[in-house]
Amino acid sequence: MHSPHFSVIFSLDALTGALFLLTAIGVVATRQVLASLQLFIAQSLLLSLSALLLGIALGSPHLFAVAGITIATKTVLIPWLLRHTVSVEVYRTREIDRVLNIPSSLLIAAFLVVIAYAIANPLLGAVDLPFARINLPLGLAAMFLGVFTVVARREAVPQLLGLLALENGVFFAGVAIVPELPVIAELAAAVDVPVVALVVGLLTRQIHKRIGSTSVGRLAALRER
Repeated sequence: MHSPHFSVIFSLDALTGALFLLTAIGVVATRQVLASLQLFIAQSLLLSLSALLLGIALGSPHLFAVAGITIATKTVLIPWLLRHTVSVEVYRTREIDRVLNIPSSLLIAAFLVVIAYAIANPLLGAVDLPFARINLPLGLAAMFLGVFTVVARREAVPQLLGLLALENGVFFAGVAIVPELPVIAELAAAVDVPVVALVVGLLTRQIHKRIGSTSVGRLAALRER
């Protein structure tokens, strides 16, 4: 039987998970690049908070390390790189070029969340970890929403943020399933992901300078003349 202290942490993690899912849905629905970046930062902070809560409950220093690395890379370094490599005009864009409108995107997002819970239910029977009941379905939902963001957006930066949100979903589920392993993968991501963000940011800046847009569908306009 769990202590009251454990129950409080469990409840806080449930609240963190609900807010984590809302940020993932927000990335799908938002109209502006800057808002997408801000939601990604908020989502990364919530991932760090969940890792911190689980680290306290399980006594795992690995999870404390995951929380620290996530804050350093995803809430500080990556946003700094994107703000300093992508043209300021990109963040002033009123509408992100998208495949579907917002109402249709939200309907699909809701469907993906239901699918995530349907997939997670049988998996929970094989995982005898209390926090997995919260983190696994919500992490799967964030993964699906991240993939959908990449598919539904035509702008380079929002697509990158969709990929990063997908990775956040992977780690949100992973910290509950394998609390001693994620720090290894997070250290690798701490090196690789900022490099990817830097490259995408620089490419986006050059694309915008050449053709006045960051839509990946117009990359053909960069061909040599």
